[in-house]
Amino acid sequence: MDYLESMFGLSGKTAVVTGGAGAIGTVMSDALLRAGANVVVWSRTKESIASFLARYNDLPELKSRVHGIQLDTGKETAVADAFNQSAKKFSTPEILINGVGGNKGKTPFLDIDLDQFRDILDMNLLAGLVVTTKLFCRHWIEKKIQGSIINLTSMTSYNPLSGVWAYDAAKAATLNLTMASANEFAEYGIRVNAIAPGFFIGKQNKALLIDEKTGEYTARGQSVISRTPFKRFGDVSELAGATIFLASSRASGFVTGVSIPVDGGYLVHNI
Repeated sequence: MDYLESMFGLSGKTAVVTGGAGAIGTVMSDALLRAGANVVVWSRTKESIASFLARYNDLPELKSRVHGIQLDTGKETAVADAFNQSAKKFSTPEILINGVGGNKGKTPFLDIDLDQFRDILDMNLLAGLVVTTKLFCRHWIEKKIQGSIINLTSMTSYNPLSGVWAYDAAKAATLNLTMASANEFAEYGIRVNAIAPGFFIGKQNKALLIDEKTGEYTARGQSVISRTPFKRFGDVSELAGATIFLASSRASGFVTGVSIPVDGGYLVHNI
């Protein structure tokens, strides 16, 4: 246990998880918390923060190391203020998980709504990566902190999914910017990596994968399963290990610019 603690323990570290109260964000936040880190969850709604924090009402030791801040991560002034609040609450954040993102439906290319397209790009790229990375890395460089960033890529970072054009573009760009920023900040000892979740049933994609009336897989759900060697959807808890690995400078100190698929083999499917 001493070895595991020295390799993967995060005691004394402060982590910020944007979108940290969502389904995937909750698992990643909880993993960091249980590995010993102080965790500050950033979310757009008070309700999601309250729901997340309530998980620890009967766990006082964990409750003492978790905090929530409501903000829009697309606004630079709000991000700067939240960074200072997080540092004041615990210590200067050394770990950043960029978990803000999502999609808004499925449509043929000729029916793309340009305003919605821009919103999805803004949500996934500006609010979901650029604004926070810019502020955190500037501070880390000034203070000579060798921080760790974990972005959320996607299966669509590698292979596009039909009908989700803006999301495809945004997540392909997330992978590109993960690699580019890893190169940019390597000289300062800052690591930038990503986790690429496979197909997990959540609020945003449930209707695409499961028929609400019958409970059976939709055509897309069947297609995903047929291309997944494990022949099942993932459980969000299976993202915890990769999160702790990439957050720990001892476990992954020479790892930067990579995206780790947690996908049941979806990307290696062959015939």
